[in-house]
Amino acid sequence: MDIDHWRALLPLPEELPGYLAVARGIRGMAMDGRLGAGARLPSERTLALALGVSRTTITRAYGELVASGWARARQGSGTTVILPTGERAPSFPLIPGLRTDAIDLSAAAGLAPSGTAAIIRGALEWLPSTLNSAGYEPFGAPHLRRRIADWYGGRGLATDPDQIVVTAGAMTAVSVAMHSLLGPGERIVVDSPTYPGALGAIEAVRARAVSVPLVTGWDVAGWEEALRRSKAGAAYLIPDFHNPTGLLMPGGQRVELAGLLARHDCVPIIDETLVELNLSGLHLPAPFAVADGRAITIGSLSKVLWGGIRIGWLRCPPARLDAVRTRALQLGLGASALDQLVATSYFEEAAPVREEVVGRLARARDTWLAELADRLPEWRVRPPDGGLALWVELPRRASSELALAASTRHLLLTPGPRFSADRTQTNRLRLPLTLPPDVIGEAVARLAAAWDDVVSGVRVAVGRDAVAL
Repeated sequence: MDIDHWRALLPLPEELPGYLAVARGIRGMAMDGRLGAGARLPSERTLALALGVSRTTITRAYGELVASGWARARQGSGTTVILPTGERAPSFPLIPGLRTDAIDLSAAAGLAPSGTAAIIRGALEWLPSTLNSAGYEPFGAPHLRRRIADWYGGRGLATDPDQIVVTAGAMTAVSVAMHSLLGPGERIVVDSPTYPGALGAIEAVRARAVSVPLVTGWDVAGWEEALRRSKAGAAYLIPDFHNPTGLLMPGGQRVELAGLLARHDCVPIIDETLVELNLSGLHLPAPFAVADGRAITIGSLSKVLWGGIRIGWLRCPPARLDAVRTRALQLGLGASALDQLVATSYFEEAAPVREEVVGRLARARDTWLAELADRLPEWRVRPPDGGLALWVELPRRASSELALAASTRHLLLTPGPRFSADRTQTNRLRLPLTLPPDVIGEAVARLAAAWDDVVSGVRVAVGRDAVAL
C-alpha cells in the first residue's frame, strides 16, 4: 500500500492518546477491508513521518495492536495484520436475509405492501397471451416500455419507448451502464458517500472511482476540480433522495452541474431508484436528464414496490442506445416475462401502493429519530425528506468498531466506509427505514449497548477469539 493511503488515518481523534488513535485507525482499516489478513504495516519510522507523529507513538500503537489481537510482530518480518478467526471482522454485505437470528440493519429492503398480491393477480390475467411467445424480451416487453416512457413523460421528460432498456433489477442496470461507458483504468466521479452497489460495479469493470465529498449538499466547485484533475469520462449521481444521505438536489444545481459535466465531456449516470420515496411531500425538480440530454437514467420498482419483483431499466439517449443494448445482451437476456407483467400491472394503478410504502417509511423515520434522541442523544442525524435510510454521524470515527460490537449483540450493521470509494465516512452509519417500527426500539437499545462497548473499549467475542475494541 502506498504511503499516501496511510494518511487516511488523519486527523487523529483528539479525544484519544495518539498511539491509541493510530491503533484504532489501523484496526478500522482491517475491519472495513482496506487491510487484509497478512498485510504488512509500514516501518515505524515511515508511518511516523507520514502521520507527523513521533516514532514512539507508532511503536506504542503497534504494541497495542499486537496486545489486542489485531497484529503479529516477528523479528525481521515487521508487523503484520491478523484478523479474528482468520477472516474479516463484521463488514456485512448489503444483502437482506443472509442471517435470520439477528436484527438486520445492513440492508434497506422492506416487506411487500398490501396491494402487491392484487397487482400480481392482475399480471396473471395477462399471462396466457404471453405464453404464446418464446418469452424472451432482451430489451423489455413493449407493454412495459410504453408505460415507463409515459411515466417519464408525466414528469416532464419526453421519452420514446425505444429509449428504454428493461433489466432484471436496478443493479443490473447500473452494471450495464458502467460496462457501456467505462473500461479498465478509466475514471468515474462519484459522491462520497454513495451507493455501495455502484462502487462494486465500478470495481467489476476495473475502473477507478474519484470521490467528491457530499455533506449537506453537492459541492459544484469540488466536482469541477475532480473533473479537471481526473479527466473522467463518466459520473454517477443520485440526485433524488440520495442513498444514503436522503438529500434532494435543487433544480438550479442540476442545471449547473449538468453544464459542468458537458464542458468536461463527462457522461452522467443518474440513479433515480429512490425518486418515488418522497417522505415529506416536497416539490420535485425536473429529472436530471432534462438539464443534460446525454444522461443515462436508471430506474427500478424494487424500492417502491418490492425487492422480489426484479425489474429495473435504463433510459438512454438515442446516441448511446446501441452501446447500452449491446452490453445488456452480454450481461443477460432480459428480465423475467412474468415480472414485466407485474411491473405493467403496477403502473396501471401505482398511487395506492406508493402512498402505502411512503407512509410506512415516514413512520419508521419518525420512530428512529425519537428513539435515537432518547437513547443516543450524542449521535447527530439530519431528518431525511426521502429515501430509505438515516445517515447518522457518530461522535467519533468508530463505525467499524461499532459494527463489530453490534455483531455480538445480534445486530447487523454495515460500517460507513463501505459507502465511499476512498474508505472515508468512518464516523458514519446508515440505518434503514425499512425496519418495522415495533422493532426499532429494540434495535436502538442494542445499538446503545454496543456503543457503550466501543466507548469503554471492552473486549468482545468474535468466533473463538476475544478482541479489544
